[in-house]
Amino acid sequence: MTAPAPLSAPRAFEVVLEWVESRILAGQLHVGDLLPPERELARQLGVSRSAVREAVRTLAAQGVLRSSVGAGGAGGTTVTAVPSRALERFLRLHVALANFPVDDVIQARIALERLSARLATSNARASDLAAMREALAAMDVAGIDKSAFNDADTAYHVAIAGAAGNRLVADMTVAIRESMRLPLLDAFRNVGEWDDLVDGLRAQHQAIYRAIEARDADRAEDLVEEHIRSAWRRLAPSFDRRWGTGEEH
Repeated sequence: MTAPAPLSAPRAFEVVLEWVESRILAGQLHVGDLLPPERELARQLGVSRSAVREAVRTLAAQGVLRSSVGAGGAGGTTVTAVPSRALERFLRLHVALANFPVDDVIQARIALERLSARLATSNARASDLAAMREALAAMDVAGIDKSAFNDADTAYHVAIAGAAGNRLVADMTVAIRESMRLPLLDAFRNVGEWDDLVDGLRAQHQAIYRAIEARDADRAEDLVEEHIRSAWRRLAPSFDRRWGTGEEH
């Protein structure tokens, strides 16, 4: 019987990453806490100071740590809350790079946008409704080109997500919608009967807005789902194959 191949040892900077992650998940590190000084952390984990610096740079790029230089208590590496844009960017890139079957992406988008629409009926402020109307007005411009329509379409769905009042739901919704922006634009460019498609999308967007404005959560949810499904039925034949159709790649 062949012995299983040994697991490769983590690289030095990964030891530091795992140390920080495990303590955050265990509740031993909180926002505002300082990490041990670089020299002390390197000695404690048995790695080089350059490995500590590499791990800190990685986590800083993800918005988890912030490093500053200063005397006394003014310097050091601090745990910080992940800014929404950092989390959104991280999710967006990984959704795009993972090459998920597009059916999986559509299903996830429906689930998230149904929840966003429901929450928006309770939590949308006047400024949120104004952002939706602004996107709707941009889509209604006569003779709008496909790129501008796609940008306004994205802005409309982002505005609904923002109105939900749940930052995690909003960030995940926006990440998925943004990851699809360019593939959708490619599909718009290849689809036939563009004017008919746009008229339908405009009508659906307006109906969703009216349901949110009227605080009708059940109707808003159902309209969002039908909108996404019907748009996908129209666009699927023109969709970029790199996003797949649910088959193995």
